[in-house]
Amino acid sequence: MYIPAPNKIDDHEKAFDLIDDYGFATVVTTKNGVPWASHLPVLLDRGEDGGGQLRSHMARANEQWHHFDPGKEVLCIFHGPHSYISPSWYSSKIAVPTWNYATVHVYGFPSLEADMNGLRMILDDTTEKYEKHFEAPWRMDLPESTTQSLMEAIVGFRISITRIEAKFKLGQNRSEADQDGMLRCLESSKDAGARALGEFIRNDAGKTDISPKFPT
Repeated sequence: MYIPAPNKIDDHEKAFDLIDDYGFATVVTTKNGVPWASHLPVLLDRGEDGGGQLRSHMARANEQWHHFDPGKEVLCIFHGPHSYISPSWYSSKIAVPTWNYATVHVYGFPSLEADMNGLRMILDDTTEKYEKHFEAPWRMDLPESTTQSLMEAIVGFRISITRIEAKFKLGQNRSEADQDGMLRCLESSKDAGARALGEFIRNDAGKTDISPKFPT
C-alpha cells in the first residue's frame, strides 16, 4: 500500500484498535494469477510487536478456502471511517478535493481450522463480540443436530500475522487552520460516514506525534 510518511502508523496497538472496531474485512487471495476477495467478519488475537493471528470462517461453497497455501501470504483489508473532503472546508484558498480515511492491511500465512471445537470457538467469539452490546445478547443455543449441520457448511481458518501496514490519511499535511475547518465540517455533516470520520479524528488527535492536534 502506498503510504506517505505523514500518514504512516507504526504503532501496532493503534492498528489493532482499528481492526477490533472495524472487523468486517476484505480477505484477498490469488489463484493462478487471478485475484479473489471475500467479505467476512474477522477476529483479532493480539500478539506482541504486531504479531498474533486472525480468525474467521466462510461458506464451504466459497472456493476461496481452496486457495489457502500455508507458504503463501494472504491479505486482509480493514476499512475504517472515510469521507469526501471539500476544499471549501479549508482556510487555504489553494486546495483541491480529496478523500480521507483510515485503513489497515494485514498480511499472513493461512491455515484451515481442522478442529471442530476450534471452529465452534470462532463462531461463539464472533457472536459474543457483536452481541455483547445488546440488552439481551443472543446465544447460539441451537439443537445439536442443527449446530452440527451449520458447522459442516462452513470452513474456519486462521491467519498468522507476518506484517501490518496502517495508513491514517486524516489531513496531516494541511495547516492547523485547515485541519480545524475540516474537522468541524465533518462533525456537523448530515452524512453519517463523515461524522464517523470526524469522531475518529477527534479521538485519534494527540495519541501519536504524527496525528494532527485539534482543539477540543
